[in-house]
Amino acid sequence: MQALLDALAQAQAPAGQALRVFHGRGGRFPGCEHLSLDWYGPVWVLTSFKPLQEEELNAVGQALQQRHDQLSPGHDLCWVYQERGPGRHDTRLMAGQVPEEHIVAEGPARYRVHVLRGQNHGLFLDMAAGRQWLREQARGQKVLNLFAYTCAFSVAALQGGATEVVNLDMAAGALAIGQQNHRINGLGGARFLAHDLFKTWGKVSRMGPYGLIVVDPPSFQKGSFVADKDYARVIRRLPELLAAQGRVMLCLNAPEMGEDFLRSHVQDLAPELAFVKRLANPPVFEDVDPQKALKVLIFQAP
Repeated sequence: MQALLDALAQAQAPAGQALRVFHGRGGRFPGCEHLSLDWYGPVWVLTSFKPLQEEELNAVGQALQQRHDQLSPGHDLCWVYQERGPGRHDTRLMAGQVPEEHIVAEGPARYRVHVLRGQNHGLFLDMAAGRQWLREQARGQKVLNLFAYTCAFSVAALQGGATEVVNLDMAAGALAIGQQNHRINGLGGARFLAHDLFKTWGKVSRMGPYGLIVVDPPSFQKGSFVADKDYARVIRRLPELLAAQGRVMLCLNAPEMGEDFLRSHVQDLAPELAFVKRLANPPVFEDVDPQKALKVLIFQAP
């Protein structure tokens, strides 16, 4: 894991910020494809997609302590290790204490995160460019945020001047954190619907049309959404939801599916939507194969 240790030796950790420090998943560092390191200030989070030996964890802990002493002298190191595998995850607090109310910043936005609970932490760091694009495009727009999770897109849109955001997700608990995120940022103008999208098309349609739609589903979540069969069900409904010249952001984080998966589905099911561009991921998330990386594509209605 020398590449990880080298990256850590040069890492920056701005107080209270959230960012990816090392992205082994992109394949640019042979032998480290299972590793990632994030900074959810003031907590470091190491994730491995295969078990690590205790001596490996000790090496990371020593390197973290050394860098932390350089960046934050006089402050205790706090770090968390998460081991992930198919259908499971195990999280351990390795040192220090995670803040009870753990709030991090990304640009002008603040978000509540939970690095000790669950597989995901409340904020997907690879989507930073998507949130920035939405913030820049949202002024005067009504926004529909599908598969909203903790509503980070909604916060970005309202900070960018959106008139209203409709957030929809099956998970009421995630939406409750989303409501906290809006309060933390002093934002109103959002609605939160804990519904199954595929049973709520009528309500969603009556609340439209929308100038901007965000579709950021899980790639595979049994009983909720499986991209290779369910994404088509969403795409075919988009034209009826969009206002004239409205735009949609389609997101896909499935290494086995490339950009053409989304483009061909739009071509077949919603051909009136014109492809605009693919957003570049943050540089730290660079992948040796861009088709395996996060795909964020923008389309526009006539």
